[in-house]
Amino acid sequence: MMDIISKLSRPPVIAGAALAVAALIAIYALKVPGGKDAALSPACRGAAEVAARLKPMVHGEVAALLLAARPEPVPSLKFATAEGGTASLEDFRGKTVLLNLWATWCVPCRLEMPALDKLQNLRGSKDFVVVAVNIDTAKLDRPKAFFADNGIKNLVLYTDSRAETFEILKQTGKVFGLPTTILIDKNGCEIGTMAGPAQWDSKDALALIDAIRRG
Repeated sequence: MMDIISKLSRPPVIAGAALAVAALIAIYALKVPGGKDAALSPACRGAAEVAARLKPMVHGEVAALLLAARPEPVPSLKFATAEGGTASLEDFRGKTVLLNLWATWCVPCRLEMPALDKLQNLRGSKDFVVVAVNIDTAKLDRPKAFFADNGIKNLVLYTDSRAETFEILKQTGKVFGLPTTILIDKNGCEIGTMAGPAQWDSKDALALIDAIRRG
């Protein structure tokens, strides 16, 4: 009888031990190289720290900013300059970048642009820059005319007449419509993304940018 009882009781013990081992492996995987923490790109660890620090500041006019839970490098993007040359995100390494995609046919984009221009005027420096990329694919004279008609003087006019920047970011799940703004750290990693317009010259937005710069 004791042998029968012993045989019947053994599977639960083994199963319990197996679950305990599995739990330890799972915990170990989160802590050691090769586990969850190691999956974060070393270049983006700084962006993760910034995103965590900004959480208390995502409210009011910037409440819609979605901070990256696990920051990743933003794809390499290229766009045209007003002089006919080519620029890319790589040109801004070492700076925090507020990348904004917009179009003249997008009403919220047009309403947002003066605030972005003012943000560049108030906070633009060797450490921070607003990069607004227009993705009009027709009537290519409109973006320049819009800047002139609306007194946009502090932003540099960047354009992408093939909207490749939008398509690339759409494929990575970072962009679904316009306007979209991506906050990028000095190493080219995403800190957070804003879908839709924001009042970028507001006290909330300025405090957010100042918090990044202080870090």
